[in-house]
Amino acid sequence: MNKTSDLETFSDESNTDETLLNTRIGTIIDGSLSKGLTVKLDSGEVPGSMIEQIAVGRYVVVQGLTNTRFFCIVTDVALAHNNPYIETNPPDTNDKYSIEIYRSTLSYGIVNIAPMLVLEKNDKKPKPVKTIPTHFSIVSQANEEDVTQIFGKADENHFYLGNPLEMDQVPINVNLDRFIERSSGVFGKSGTGKSFITRTLLSGIVKSRKASCLIFDMHNDYGWGIQNEHGQTYKGLQQLFDSNHINVITLDKKTSLARGDRADGELYISYDAIEPEDIAMLAGVLALSDVQVNALYFLRRRLGKNWFKKLLSDQEQDQNELDEFIEQGDLIKSSLGAIQRKFELFRNMKFLKAHVSEDFIEILFQKLNSGTSIVLEFGTYDNSLAAYMFVANYLTRRIHERYVSAKNKAFGKRGEDPNPLMIVIEEAHKFLTPELSQHTIFGIIARELRKYNVTLLVVDQRPSGIDDEVMSQIGTRVTCLLDNESDIRAVFSGVSGAGALREVLARLDTQQQALIMGHAVPMPVVIRTREYGPKLYAEINQQTSSSQTAKHKAEQAKTDLFG
Repeated sequence: MNKTSDLETFSDESNTDETLLNTRIGTIIDGSLSKGLTVKLDSGEVPGSMIEQIAVGRYVVVQGLTNTRFFCIVTDVALAHNNPYIETNPPDTNDKYSIEIYRSTLSYGIVNIAPMLVLEKNDKKPKPVKTIPTHFSIVSQANEEDVTQIFGKADENHFYLGNPLEMDQVPINVNLDRFIERSSGVFGKSGTGKSFITRTLLSGIVKSRKASCLIFDMHNDYGWGIQNEHGQTYKGLQQLFDSNHINVITLDKKTSLARGDRADGELYISYDAIEPEDIAMLAGVLALSDVQVNALYFLRRRLGKNWFKKLLSDQEQDQNELDEFIEQGDLIKSSLGAIQRKFELFRNMKFLKAHVSEDFIEILFQKLNSGTSIVLEFGTYDNSLAAYMFVANYLTRRIHERYVSAKNKAFGKRGEDPNPLMIVIEEAHKFLTPELSQHTIFGIIARELRKYNVTLLVVDQRPSGIDDEVMSQIGTRVTCLLDNESDIRAVFSGVSGAGALREVLARLDTQQQALIMGHAVPMPVVIRTREYGPKLYAEINQQTSSSQTAKHKAEQAKTDLFG
């Protein structure tokens, strides 16, 4: 008896809630947990108009019978009717009276919604959904309170990235701690705003100092200011932060100076530091055969650390030494000749030197470990895939080794772990193909799941080129519009409820919209990304200044206390 009374009470409360009634869009008439729910739309102020106010990707809330609230996302919109007569005998388009009668009595709109989270009575935080609401439960538009309850308020750990569709004043905040816990990805076809979203995300991470970022800036998009196709100028990360937060290192100082960029340093790589593993990843780009790759390892064993220098050498004695391997049958003449021809491109990489005195790897590691992010600008090499892949592979292998060593030394010693590091790579499918990912450092990092405090942020327009196993390890996926079916399939690899979300992704605008799902958000969300512009600049400047002031006060207090 009491149970019945309680249910009646819950039902009465649900059905008389003025806010709910004012925002309701319809009622549940069908569905399942696996396939989603079907909602019969209310008629609207003008009969049949409600359907035109509901967009794929919008949030709705379902009021359950027992004061349970289900948070759902709209996955499809459709028309329906309750009389087959209108399929063969629709009203005359000029007969407005009949059309209005038909719309109000015989036809209606339906939407499909996917339940994602549930908030049960007396719970403060939503939980993963394991059941569904009953027939005729009221469905309403989500409001600001609903969204905030799910995504939290902006604070030092929640970064404002954009707004839900048709809710321009409601922020969607990404959990930065969870974002850096696993490798993440930003995907979308060319021209959809991947770089702007990535730049916004990076500004949040750099500002929070939750992790250091090592950004391989292939097209010089992140460090300094850039212009869009309309001539609008946007600040780079170096213009937003001081040198304690970010440094820009260049491979080409001359080009940086010509653009007016202020580089904090130049990077050089010594011939004698290069290993065959640094070149092997370029086999596809350089068209190196397996025989030729094996020859590199042979030369390293026989010639020692001077193997690379001797391959590029014009000295007769070096060539004679190589010819001896041919005479002895250790090398094939045609293979050696092909290697030397293909290695000619390295002569044009002016950042490669016969000898470099500074330990750039140690310098970079110390900066990253101290919390300073690094943007590596490629300058004039911005169109050289070979230069990009070579440098990214060379540095990542060695920085990762330093992190592994530091982590192992800190084992069992709290507070001595290396600072979390996120490595940002564009054209990620070039590094993470099924053939390469099992053996390269980038595939290793993706599968390690932050074992050594290192994760990836992959930025790519062809996610279908990335190994399936690697994609399954991508914790958070920020996806702009994709129109290739295989790319869409790849983005949803390993994602539960992917079928319902495919239509959502397909309906994104060509720019400034993205579907976010995974580790850093409690449920999938379609956002209109925040503008990367003056408001963001001012917010970062204010918070960075506040952080510096607090740091200065803490240091002053320490000085006053200890002398």
